[in-house]
Amino acid sequence: MDSRLQETGKQSFVPLTVMGDAGMELNMSPPDNAAQQDSLFSMTDVFLISLITGLFTYWFFFRKKKEEVPDIPKMQSIAAPVRDSSFIEKMKKTGRNIVVFYGSQTGTAEEFANRLSKDAHRYGLRGMAADPEEYDLSDLSRLSEIDKSLAVFCMATYGEGDPTDNAQDFYDWLQEADADLSGLRFAVFGLGNKTYEHFNAMGKYVDKRLEELGAQRIFELGLGDDDGNLEEDFITWREQFWPAVCEHFGVEATGEESSIRQYELVVHTDVNMNKVYTGEMGRLKSYENQKPPFDAKNPFLAQVTENRKLNEGGERHLMHLELDISNSKIRYESGDHVAVYPANDSSLVNQIGEILGTDLDTIMSLNNLDEESNKKHPFPCPTSYRTALTYYLDITNPPRTNVLYELAQYATDTGEQERLRKMASSAAEGKALYLSWVVEARRNILAILQDMPSLRPPIDHLCELLPRLQARYYSIASSSKVHPNTVHICAVTVEYETKTGRLNKGVATNWLKNKVPDENGSNSLVPMYVRKSQFRLPFKPSTPIIMIGPGTGIAPFIGFIQERAWLKQQGKEVGETVLYYGCRHEREDYLYREELARFHQEGVLTQLNVAFSRDQAEKVYVQHLLKKNKENVWKLVNEGNAHIYVCGDARNMARDVQNIFYEIVAEFGNMSQPQAVDYVKKLMTKGRYSLDVWS
Repeated sequence: MDSRLQETGKQSFVPLTVMGDAGMELNMSPPDNAAQQDSLFSMTDVFLISLITGLFTYWFFFRKKKEEVPDIPKMQSIAAPVRDSSFIEKMKKTGRNIVVFYGSQTGTAEEFANRLSKDAHRYGLRGMAADPEEYDLSDLSRLSEIDKSLAVFCMATYGEGDPTDNAQDFYDWLQEADADLSGLRFAVFGLGNKTYEHFNAMGKYVDKRLEELGAQRIFELGLGDDDGNLEEDFITWREQFWPAVCEHFGVEATGEESSIRQYELVVHTDVNMNKVYTGEMGRLKSYENQKPPFDAKNPFLAQVTENRKLNEGGERHLMHLELDISNSKIRYESGDHVAVYPANDSSLVNQIGEILGTDLDTIMSLNNLDEESNKKHPFPCPTSYRTALTYYLDITNPPRTNVLYELAQYATDTGEQERLRKMASSAAEGKALYLSWVVEARRNILAILQDMPSLRPPIDHLCELLPRLQARYYSIASSSKVHPNTVHICAVTVEYETKTGRLNKGVATNWLKNKVPDENGSNSLVPMYVRKSQFRLPFKPSTPIIMIGPGTGIAPFIGFIQERAWLKQQGKEVGETVLYYGCRHEREDYLYREELARFHQEGVLTQLNVAFSRDQAEKVYVQHLLKKNKENVWKLVNEGNAHIYVCGDARNMARDVQNIFYEIVAEFGNMSQPQAVDYVKKLMTKGRYSLDVWS
């Protein structure tokens, strides 16, 4: 945002300076007649001096007035995140002694932080969850001023070992800090995914760095794995963490975990509907009155200008969408991600309302009972239950154990109540039941309410407990050099039958599927923003690239190829552009077949290698084609300094591809396996082996 403000500032006053100069030149043209000049010398002199002084005065004040608009320091102070003076002072003021910071991209780390801060009361302690973006973390050195104080960090790792957006400043501070944290007591729980190369990198770094700065670790680092059972990992760590806290501070549990409401319900019977949120993420009426810059809290409503099915057959629905970003000032680069805010299926929302016997159009607010909290509401309020369940709350994922525990009190059947409490417990039997009955059966909150007829919680408490509905990220399938006013998405609709026989549908992909281009209708609008990525083409167009992206993993490479074609048209020397793509059947789901064939024919795409996994008895994948062309691959990497890009499934494909590269490097580079692994890791460090993967 700051760079845009500076550009606006320059453009607003530079032309005026030119106009001022031109004006002075026009009015200062000397008289032609020398005699007149002699006879009126003193009068002319006075006149010219007065004119110059007047023009300069006018120009000076006019310019100054214009420059005040883009005054950068003032704008920055307005636009920057509001930071409290000190989380230490806030803790002292409110009697807290445990602070739980969270680095969260999708809301899970924030949810865990809230659960830990609520736990504290059981031990005679008081906790608060805190967003590190809102505070000055250098104050950690002062935490020892508070008796029985402790800092806990729930840190998620984003992308390829990166901090989450809200933890970026904290991460930067940790890297540069030389603070003495010898009085600080801490513990860290990391949230990661083992299918990624840099598993839990952020949690590991925070744990290690705090110790290096002199802080005292009071409990071991917890490593949650979202590829396994993140909830169980957290519960297992948490049940050992609190006894360690008790032992360290000499305190005891004051009782069983109890249900404590964090928010109070206020029903609005007479409210101005212009003050009611209808799905906006931040500013009220932001969808009616759009103002840049657009980001996670202020998404742009983009019109869908194209939505076409890409595959010719098969059960799945693969689609290409184009979002119009004209007049939004949104800029993107090939390889960036587009985030979209979806809406839940109205039929699911209606069924929840029917089961709970609620008027979903009731206007209400959930207000934080802790008046000192920065988080006044769990989602934008006032709003209706319908809006909350449609735009703000996640109703399709299996609920976590804390939700089941809180809901148990509302089950009138003792068997159902005991079952819910057992699943929320840390006992082995309870964990196993939760895993099988909730996670593996993919029961969402509606399915649980349907399968437990006596469970009828108040809808306001349910809304308090459910996590926020998160934005979905897609690799952009276009180049801004070719398509500056549109962002393209390539996606496959998610739809599957659960063990209970229910049909579960992916929230975002099915919502996008129904977005039909319509200039006048709201049905074609998509709230979106662009998130910058490190997945970038080489700086020099002449550098060869090897792209590996089966299925929808081809998305960013469509943008890459478009950009290389554009560069070639500009007369630039473009290096070899090699693609390894894979799909199930050539005649069913070969995405962008015509476009790729055209690029190949034009010579932009120098190699087009396609694996059809199910068109023959033995399955063929992209890694098999890489192995088949291993000599050419090695030549490109070793002699051509090619950049390698992998996009798609992290669990199997990306790992298999990486193993093939180890083999190729070992064979043609005459290296041992450990040396080959080290070689590939160095390519990653240098930015020559990039991943854009998901699990």
